[in-house]
Amino acid sequence: MNKLTTDIKALHEETLNNLKTSKANNTLRAYRSDFKDFGAFCAKHGFKSMPTDPKIVSLYLTNLSKTSKMSTLRRRLVSIGVVHKLKGHYLDTKHPVIIENLMGIKRLKGSKQTGKKPILINHLKQIINVINEQDIDEIVKLRNKTLILIGFGGGFRRKELISIDHEDLDFVEEGVKITLKRSKTDQFGEGMIKGLPYFTNEIYCPVVNLKKWLKTSKIKSGPIFKRFVKGSILSNNRLTDQTVVLLIKNCLRLAGIENNNFSGHSLRSGFATVAAESGADERSIMAMTGHKTTQMVRRYIKEANIFKNNALSKIKI
Repeated sequence: MNKLTTDIKALHEETLNNLKTSKANNTLRAYRSDFKDFGAFCAKHGFKSMPTDPKIVSLYLTNLSKTSKMSTLRRRLVSIGVVHKLKGHYLDTKHPVIIENLMGIKRLKGSKQTGKKPILINHLKQIINVINEQDIDEIVKLRNKTLILIGFGGGFRRKELISIDHEDLDFVEEGVKITLKRSKTDQFGEGMIKGLPYFTNEIYCPVVNLKKWLKTSKIKSGPIFKRFVKGSILSNNRLTDQTVVLLIKNCLRLAGIENNNFSGHSLRSGFATVAAESGADERSIMAMTGHKTTQMVRRYIKEANIFKNNALSKIKI
């Protein structure tokens, strides 16, 4: 009987560990952070947060709707449900009192999300040009240009971009193949390969600049995008994703472009938008960006084609 009890306890612990590792660490941290806010709401109003009741969750969402977007409400609901599941409690997040409330909130405030502006071709050229004009060491210029061009050319998320290692690169006749070991939508590490071809104009070519960067930096292994210390001394430390954001915003500012509505995501959305404007279909865009559903890609295509076949253009005034 003792052995059976021990075996069951071991299986229970292993199962809990499987549940925890089914989600990436960053995702689990986000769930806990969201649940912490829900817990604070419950404590303030004398409610029980674990386990909770759909009516309490609905009240929380109503309170949250005063200051937050619909996307935040949906994410918090998912987080509350997942944390309950991980703790061994059942919570019906599809309960009518929750779903009907969300529908009512959506009707009252809408659910349109204001996305960050994409880096388009004219922006990209201005960024590269302004980097070339900067009074900084050439090696720093080269890293910054390569970072921007690879980020745009591969439709990378900023965390994907800084995670690229030298071992992930395979230069071929057509350009370079970059193996992405893991991404936001690839939590099981199946990986994907992105192919970046040579551009006609070498100044803005990600492959040409990447080759120059690797030759100049003498990077033979590990992260290809590293931090500089004491000006232009290359360290062994990988860049942070925040560096990508700051670099983009700084270059746009130097180019005289209002940068408030741009972010690290602007490289990825810029690639998708420009590709759509150039006539690329959604499958080829998704093959590069790694989007798992067509919803977001179709939004890029729709925005890119807003002036094509525009009914107003048929009106002669």
